[in-house]
Amino acid sequence: MTDRSSTDALKWDRIHSTTDPASARAAAVLTQNLHLLPPTGEALDIACGRGGNALLLAAHGLRTSAWDISAVALETLRNTASGTGVYISTDCRDVTASPPAPASQDVIVVSHFLDRLLAPDLIAALRPGGLLFYQTFARDAVDTTGPTNPEYRLGPNELLALFRPLRILVYREEGAIGDVQHGWRNEAMLVGQKPV
Repeated sequence: MTDRSSTDALKWDRIHSTTDPASARAAAVLTQNLHLLPPTGEALDIACGRGGNALLLAAHGLRTSAWDISAVALETLRNTASGTGVYISTDCRDVTASPPAPASQDVIVVSHFLDRLLAPDLIAALRPGGLLFYQTFARDAVDTTGPTNPEYRLGPNELLALFRPLRILVYREEGAIGDVQHGWRNEAMLVGQKPV
């Protein structure tokens, strides 16, 4: 691991060691669009944290892998998966330095993680017809939820631009338009399919 990767790993290990394992939840982009998942195939949860997405993918019947830079998060996920009777392959890795192999996945899920340089690798990692479920924080927000560094937040419609080669099946980004007490705020979500 690079020095930056080691620093990130230590930071996330500290965060995950003090977080309730029961707080692992799947992202809205996945829970709201479960009907789009294939009945079988290989699925990957990138920057999985405690693995809410991975647990849902495995419960859906997909052969699921979960990657994160935090060994603590992955140990929590393995314990949770064992307790729920599903199997998830885990890998402690810096996904930026070691992205998924080309044409290796039928489904990729990314939530609350943003590395713009990884976008081409994610597209390449999808098999033809494969699906990307992506959700993360936007700069156009109604409160301070999420990272304070704007580099880790999406600009307007940036998610669409990053994954332009995909066929867009679902996109939602409402910003601060209209009644901000309602709707989908602070984040953008996308489900895209690699052309067959």
